[in-house]
Amino acid sequence: METKKIAIVGAGISGLLACRYTLSKGLQPIVFESQAGLGGVWTKTVETTKLQTPKPAYQFSDFPWPDSVAEEFPDGHQVLGYVKSYARHFDLFKHIKFGTRVLSIGYDGPPGEAMRSWSLWGGDGRPFGLGGKWKIRVQNCLSLETETYEVDFVILCVGRFSGVPNIPEFPPNRGPEAFHGKVIHSMDYVAMDYQTAREFVGGKKVVVVGLQKFALDIAMECSAANGVERPCTVLYRTEHWNIPDYLPWGVPLGLLYFSRFSELLVHKPGESLLLSLLATLLSPLRWAASKFVETDIKRKLPLKKFGMVPKHSFLQELSSCLIATVPEKFYDRVEEGSIILNKAPEFGFCKDGISIAGEVEPLNSDLVILATGFMGEKKLIDVFESQLFQDSLSGSPNSIVPLYRECIHPRIPQLAVIGFSESVANLYTSEIRCRWLAELLAGTFELPPIKKMEEDIEEWDKYMKRSSGQYYRRSCIGALHIWYNDQLCRDMGWNPKRKKGFFAELFEPYGPTDYVSP
Repeated sequence: METKKIAIVGAGISGLLACRYTLSKGLQPIVFESQAGLGGVWTKTVETTKLQTPKPAYQFSDFPWPDSVAEEFPDGHQVLGYVKSYARHFDLFKHIKFGTRVLSIGYDGPPGEAMRSWSLWGGDGRPFGLGGKWKIRVQNCLSLETETYEVDFVILCVGRFSGVPNIPEFPPNRGPEAFHGKVIHSMDYVAMDYQTAREFVGGKKVVVVGLQKFALDIAMECSAANGVERPCTVLYRTEHWNIPDYLPWGVPLGLLYFSRFSELLVHKPGESLLLSLLATLLSPLRWAASKFVETDIKRKLPLKKFGMVPKHSFLQELSSCLIATVPEKFYDRVEEGSIILNKAPEFGFCKDGISIAGEVEPLNSDLVILATGFMGEKKLIDVFESQLFQDSLSGSPNSIVPLYRECIHPRIPQLAVIGFSESVANLYTSEIRCRWLAELLAGTFELPPIKKMEEDIEEWDKYMKRSSGQYYRRSCIGALHIWYNDQLCRDMGWNPKRKKGFFAELFEPYGPTDYVSP
């Protein structure tokens, strides 16, 4: 029997996991990576960037961190070294084509009219469908020569934190073109080597737009370079519950939010009447857990003093996958005046800097760094040649990206997406998704009818709108990690209960090593 060829787009965390687990099922993966090395977002980071998640929650289930990495939150170099070690250990390098950009993917199979009439994914419910093929058009990043590969299945692991910068929209004549200084995206800043970046911001009045991890790290570097003489201004729209550590009042955050008991407090998609009633009855505990964490953050960080107390709950922050750790001594820099926090729900550019709605004087600056995230959805959708597939994957602008189990689009055959939907620990989530996908490709189980998959997606859409508010398009499973993993386990025929003993199962936090074996 002919070995099925699998194209994997991207050699970040998800791409490496997809490669490893498809190999384990006797498939033939080929990984296309536009950069010269593997690691995705970890190939180049801000110099001071450290892992956001405690090390035990950010590791491969069967490949622990080396003893030489003692830190709880390793830096970017250490994370990249760990990821490379994983790829060497499982001999993945030989399957990766570095410096090869995927230009487009086109499906050679039944016409669109026929696919619209299918009741089963791919026409017959199986991963390789009715024999269609994908044509992958790639370009060598050095020679610019193009080539086309024909494969049986595509796994898109392009992530959502790189590639296409998210540039805010501005009114006419109030965009970056009106500014006489320089405007760059955080992506451009990260692309510089560390010395060049220091020299680039040195001696300048810098404004960093954003309040997530990249913004905080860049602000710290700018303040270190320029001090109180030229303070760095952090311009933000919404306050967030950025945390100083994972030990609120000395209690591990995992005990509060990453156990089965903690998920009993949350209304879940597809829950039974009993679980719904239980979540309602336990709502006071849900509120108390949020307040417990919030009071600890306010105790450790001077949020009230600087007007940084969010209006939403910590649980919503977690459910939106927006939690970031505050860099050490960040608020010391705010206290001394080398970092200035400035809330600006609306702003535009003018000749001398930034014009903030409601303020008479502009914010004078020489350099503006937009740490405003990425358009991961656009990068994901634009790779398709077919307008039908582009429209199908984007779905309604008022709903989540329609992926069953956050991996499979019911109307796009022979294709999976890994690493788009977020969690609190993305490596942990990507690994079990890749194992689930590998079992699907191996024929261990079949997907339900398209209608059933779409109904399930709708249930998750309702949950994410309820739990994440305006950030529902991030498709975050952060507050329901175990509930989500249980579904994948049942599909694969695994026992979803991974702990030993009733109390351990109910109260101990779950992590990657709980899923080391079926």
